[in-house]
Amino acid sequence: MDSFYPSLDRLTGILKGLGSAVVACSGGVDSTFLLKAVKLSGIRALAVTSASPSHPQWDVQTAIEMASAIGIPHKIIKTCELENPAYRENPPDRCYYCKSELFAALTQIARNEGFCCVIDGSTADDLGDFRPGMKAAGELGVRSPLLEAGLGKDEIRRLSRELGLGTWDKPSSPCLASRVPYGTPVTEAGLRKLALSEEALRALGLREFRVRDHGDVARVEVSQADFDRALAAKKEIVAALKGHFRYVCLDLEGFRSGSLNQGTR
Repeated sequence: MDSFYPSLDRLTGILKGLGSAVVACSGGVDSTFLLKAVKLSGIRALAVTSASPSHPQWDVQTAIEMASAIGIPHKIIKTCELENPAYRENPPDRCYYCKSELFAALTQIARNEGFCCVIDGSTADDLGDFRPGMKAAGELGVRSPLLEAGLGKDEIRRLSRELGLGTWDKPSSPCLASRVPYGTPVTEAGLRKLALSEEALRALGLREFRVRDHGDVARVEVSQADFDRALAAKKEIVAALKGHFRYVCLDLEGFRSGSLNQGTR
């Protein structure tokens, strides 16, 4: 393994040095790969996933399935970021308050159950994006082994595929609040509306997309690979979303990860 996967060897070396860890597990590509590396390192670990209105249920289900397949003990917790007025007000650093809530809960679990630290799936690529959650991680002493090993998204996907992880080509899926423009309050009802809307689009066969909430208007972003499919299914998309929004529009620029971050840096 070491001779063919030097970056994975570097990562497992970092993990072995930790001794034991609580792993923040979102069900995405990065945290699933981190779980696999933790398993390969042989350290004692517990995967923990937050189930709250902010987090898509399909990601929680993926986290459950992948932790089981990899063979890491797994726990689901409820976080209460929506009870924080600073989070509900939806400022550009909203993610800071969400991650502070999550990492505080994970740190308490680590203390109670005798784990040495908490680790998350932040990568080297995250340094080049607007990531307020990384500030929360730093304040609470959360380690980011993928970042420390210098691993970026492309390499993580490649290694995930070679290791047989079903998440290797999974589209990114940030929290549902990321679909709400900054300054527009985040509510449980609004998040539920977005979850149901995106579940409907997924059922139509779309893979990489976002439903952005602009009040009465749903602005649907789809990847270029899905664009023709979305146009062909426009009647079905409108029918699915009209129960939640007055107007439904397809963004001609297509899917852009973090498009609502424009102008925040």
